Amino acid sequence: MKNRTVNNLIRRYLTLLVGLFIMSFGVAFSIKAGLGTSPVSSIPYVLSMILPMTVGETTILVNCCLVIIQILLLRRQFELVQLIQVPVAIAFGYLTDLAVWILSAVSPAAYWQQWLFCILGILLVGTGVSFEVTADVVTMAGEGVALALVKTVKLPFAKAKISVDCSMVIAAVVLSVLFLHTLAGVREGTIAAAIFVGMTAKQVGRPMRRIGKLLA
Repeated sequence: MKNRTVNNLIRRYLTLLVGLFIMSFGVAFSIKAGLGTSPVSSIPYVLSMILPMTVGETTILVNCCLVIIQILLLRRQFELVQLIQVPVAIAFGYLTDLAVWILSAVSPAAYWQQWLFCILGILLVGTGVSFEVTADVVTMAGEGVALALVKTVKLPFAKAKISVDCSMVIAAVVLSVLFLHTLAGVREGTIAAAIFVGMTAKQVGRPMRRIGKLLA
């Protein structure tokens, strides 16, 4: 990052912002679908039903907690530049609230319509992740925890990411049952997101390499 010019960094952060915007609509569509959110959004969604906060605000809260977890895991290995995850989380949180507000008048009635929203949400989140990876400036907090596990526990990234996602889903289930006395935010759509978001990001990532070359 030290060798990048100011213009290069501006282009990269704009690419990241576009990715966050796309992801925020992916989260909003998954919420409107009512079939369960993606693993990373499961805790913020449940907390938004427990606390007097919007899903965007709880997204900011959870992501800040994930940054703290990274600091506790890495200690002296934690790079201060990764604190950029905090303003990125704030931007993502408010963009998510904006997307939820824009879609507030839309509500799928039939089950197949719910799946249509769910699939659209998965595609948008996967596309947004691809933009984030292409920008190559900072990771999202959830992936940051996975990378911290790679460094400290020596887990392969794939296993570390699965561990983080599973932990977040389990935490969301526990919070939901304890405080709401029902299962909220975790359903068949959560499983679909866990499987297909990464696959979508990989497929979109192929044509995105051209944008990556332009950013280099």
